[in-house]
Amino acid sequence: MFYVILHYKMDKIKLIVGLGNPGKEYERTRHNVGFLFIDILESNLKNKKIILAKTQTFMNKSGTAVLALIKSHKIKPENVLVVHDDIDISWGKFKFSFGRSSAGHKGVESIIKTLKTKNFWRLRIGIHPIQNTKYKIQNTKIKADKIILKKFTPTELNVLNKTIKKAVSELETALYFIGRNVYF
Repeated sequence: MFYVILHYKMDKIKLIVGLGNPGKEYERTRHNVGFLFIDILESNLKNKKIILAKTQTFMNKSGTAVLALIKSHKIKPENVLVVHDDIDISWGKFKFSFGRSSAGHKGVESIIKTLKTKNFWRLRIGIHPIQNTKYKIQNTKIKADKIILKKFTPTELNVLNKTIKKAVSELETALYFIGRNVYF
């Protein structure tokens, strides 16, 4: 199976897909922020009808899972929200956007290539390291894979949970907002 599904209901968005990598070794890593979002959203969206899914393919094959979901449920790409990590957004921040490029995110790149469109919603959750952490050594840049596959510390998980809860509470407002690319 390519995905795990739960059902809820909203008007514009019919499917929310959390991106991540399957397997115990990837649990609670920055690259699996999409999975954590789905877990928190599920507990906060009682009595609404929408499909929530966690991809069960590796990140760079996410398009396969999303295509299977939209075909089996007859959903248009513009009615899909993909939730993923974004190393270019500051820690504790998130951004809703529509119709944008992958910006180098391999999971989003796979979805755009497989669906042959970038016209779907995205919730990009910031994982950019906080200043003065062990991930930033003065002005030296480090490779993204050194950050995205690291597990969260308990303090980071606390901040992340607050960020995700805020994103969940802003979800409907953001999707109906006139401006397509909105920071919160």
